[in-house]
Parts: sequence; C-alpha cells; structure tokens
Amino acid sequence: MGLTSTTVLALAVLCTVLLTILVVWLWPRLAAQSWRPILGRVGLLCAVQLLLFSSVGLAANNTFLFYGSWADLFGQQEGVGVLDAKSAGSPGVKLIGKQKVDVPGAGKPSIGGEVQKIAVQGERSRIVSPAYVYLPPEYFQKGYEKKSFPAMVVLTGFPGTAENLLKGLKYPKTAWTLAKQKKTQPMILVMMRPTVAPPRNTQCIDIPGGPQTETFFAKDLPQAISGTYRVGTKARNWAFIGDSTGGYCALKIALEHPEAYAAGVGLSADYKPDVDMDSGDLFHGNRHEQNRSDLLWSLDHLPQGNSSFLVTTSQQGESNLKETQKFIAKVKKPAHVSSITLDSGGHNFNTWLREIPPSLEWLSKRLTAA
Repeated sequence: MGLTSTTVLALAVLCTVLLTILVVWLWPRLAAQSWRPILGRVGLLCAVQLLLFSSVGLAANNTFLFYGSWADLFGQQEGVGVLDAKSAGSPGVKLIGKQKVDVPGAGKPSIGGEVQKIAVQGERSRIVSPAYVYLPPEYFQKGYEKKSFPAMVVLTGFPGTAENLLKGLKYPKTAWTLAKQKKTQPMILVMMRPTVAPPRNTQCIDIPGGPQTETFFAKDLPQAISGTYRVGTKARNWAFIGDSTGGYCALKIALEHPEAYAAGVGLSADYKPDVDMDSGDLFHGNRHEQNRSDLLWSLDHLPQGNSSFLVTTSQQGESNLKETQKFIAKVKKPAHVSSITLDSGGHNFNTWLREIPPSLEWLSKRLTAA
C-alpha cells in the first residue's frame, strides 16, 4: 500500500484507537512498582505516541503531499529508467500513463482535457525526471490539429511532489476553468517538483561535478516538450511558475534565461538558495555562481533581459515581504515586474490557491502560441 493511500491512514488511526483501549484496560494490571510493570507502562505509552504521531503525519502528508511514496519519504531515489528514444516517439520523452482531469466531461479529452505522466531525459544534463503534462481540451478538438499552444513549467516547493500541483493546488482544474470562462487562452502545463535529482534539493543550480539542474530546466525541458507536443520553441511560447523553492526556480530561470522563458512567477518565492543538509555543497567554492544564485545580486550586477516577473507576498504571514519589495525595486527595463501583496496569508496551499488564478491570467497575457 502506498504512503498516500487512505487505507494506510485508516489502518494507522484504527491501530491507534485499539491500542489506546488496550492501554486503558491493561493499566490497572501494570500498577505495581516492580521493573516489569514499569517497563510495560513505558512501552505501551511509547507505542501509543508512535501510532498517534504516525496517524497525524500520514493525515498531514495526505493533505499537503510532502512525500509521494515510501521511497521518497526515506530518501531513496525512484529511478524512472533510461529512455529509449525509438519507443518514446521523440528523444527525451516517454509516456508512462494518462489520467482524467477533475472537471465536467472528464471522460473525453476533447471536453475535459487530459493529464499525461511522462519521463523526461535531458539531452545536455542527462537528468531523468518524471513530470505531468496537462493538455487542454482544444488540443484534442477538431480544427486544432495543427495549432500550437503556449506552455508553462509549474513547480512545487521542497519537499513536495508533483502530485501537489494536481491535487492540492489544482492547476489543471484552474487552467481548464479559466479558459472556459475566456479569462485565459488554452495552455499546456508541465508540472514537476524542483528536486529532479532526489533526495537532494538542487534548487535549479548547475552543481560542479553534480546535477546540472539549471541546464535541465532552461534548455533540456523546453526542447524535449517542444519536440513531443505542439509547443513553440521561442521565449514568448514559454513561462515558468512555482511556489516557495519552485518560485525561486521560476524567477531564477526567467531572469537568467530570457532567451528561453518570457515570464516567471514566484509565489512566496525565496530569492537565494538554502545551503543546508538537504542541498549539500552547491557551489564548491565558485564565488561567481554563488553570487549569481542570489537573485537580488543578479539584478544589480547582470544584464536584465526582456522578461516579465510576477512576485507574491503578504503583509502578515510571509517571511519574504522585505526581500520581495527589494526584488521589485531592482527590476529595470527592458524587464518588467508586477506583484500581488495580500493583507495576510501564510506559506501554505491556502495562500497559493488565492494567488494561482490571477497569476495564470497574468501569464496568459504574456504568452503566444507558436
């Protein structure tokens, strides 16, 4: 049974309740002061606490999807295999499965669209990572067979799984609804987590002697997707959006690669990478790359391209308010910046669910089909 299975959660809760009843029933028998009854009481209390914390942890994980599997939880990389270009249909992409979108008419792709799970192998970075691709209904409709669509890369934070973007943050459903309401154009979403070399938090940086994550997102991913789906290869065909660590990646890639992405949206974004036990040594003494990874430094010291940025924060509940204000102040022409500042909102799904619809509308106005 999978980590996010409701059966696993139900069993954990049931075991907690049964063991609690057992403790109440056995407690009088363990009231003696000799070492065996004392050891029994301690053991039962520890067992109840362990099951209780497991139930709470499973419930929280099912809600926020921090980890998608047991292997993910214990830091064991789940390889997706080496891709066979001949069987994949195009170099770098392999179709793994398909699923419906949680919208009316989900049974027919021409009405509800479709989500495809794929594996992407970077030609330059050699990174292999799973992704979910949302294809809008128009992609399957008669008369659109030769039409291209704009695309955006969507990243969750760290730790987190790509399933967050489908279930928790509801990106496909939101994109479908906004297009249905004529508030956005139909767009393709490429949904991933920033941790493309799990369990390491590489934060979209090309690590010397390690994963070339920036290269993967800036070059390999657009090339692989454009070679498989009807998406253009120009910057105006591509955008990047993410939350937290994913928001840092979105701003970093759009800032440093205006030739690849026309726009970047950072929801509650970080503005420089966290170097800790999850990331390991990201720079290996390369001072220029360390400075360049600081987005505020980059805005001051590197040329700014014709990119558009949208950053979000809140007056209360977010720790990035001052850094966001600094980012806004440092963006200069030909780049452009917009912002959303909520009165209150924490670093969580509820806040991002309020910010995603206007962000997608903002992005739609800045993208064109090929």
